Amino acid sequence: MKVHHEGRGVLTTYLIILVILNGALWYFFHLPVLSYIVGAASLILFLIVLNFYRSPYRQFEGDTDGIVVASADGKIVAIEEVYESEYFKDKRIVISIFMSPFNVHANWYPINGKVLMSKHHDGRFMAAYLPKSSTENERSTVVMETEDGKHQILLRQVAGAMARRIVTYAQVGETAHIDEHLGFIKLGSRVDVYLPVGTEVLVEMDQKVTGNQTVIAKFK
Repeated sequence: MKVHHEGRGVLTTYLIILVILNGALWYFFHLPVLSYIVGAASLILFLIVLNFYRSPYRQFEGDTDGIVVASADGKIVAIEEVYESEYFKDKRIVISIFMSPFNVHANWYPINGKVLMSKHHDGRFMAAYLPKSSTENERSTVVMETEDGKHQILLRQVAGAMARRIVTYAQVGETAHIDEHLGFIKLGSRVDVYLPVGTEVLVEMDQKVTGNQTVIAKFK
């Protein structure tokens, strides 16, 4: 399993701290039982952090024309028609994916197309599954246009109660593809995708989806 580059520095720091801690316990206190317990706990902690920063290689195998692919692993927590007030200022269909701390936290582009907007917003850190988190939490907004210029979508990375950093790679004017990483959110979080009204939704509430693999919608 490949480690995401966002986690390499963190994992290296954790490993050094744990090695020093366990080495000091063994050298200065000479308590084998305590050393074994702390060593086992340290290994479990390191594996949990390592699992969080995993970055599996994925490639979408289907036809990418006219479809929207899940940007993240997780569970569908919202499918509804709402007023999008930041960019479109009209009604849109929003599909929200909630990522638990155990999901892969890399985010992928949901369509092939051009990036029209990429903006970060400071905010609160309420639970990411709450509806207000999309407009009140720390978040990043990315607007994209399909390759044929017929459709525009808005994707919002939302921090959660545990998440404290959103990383967004999207740059205005660049051409992006489904198989590329859009960014990374650390710990529990949420990704919202706003689609044109009339878009065919292909997922259901509480459905588990896989980033860069599950087709969540199809443009009409």
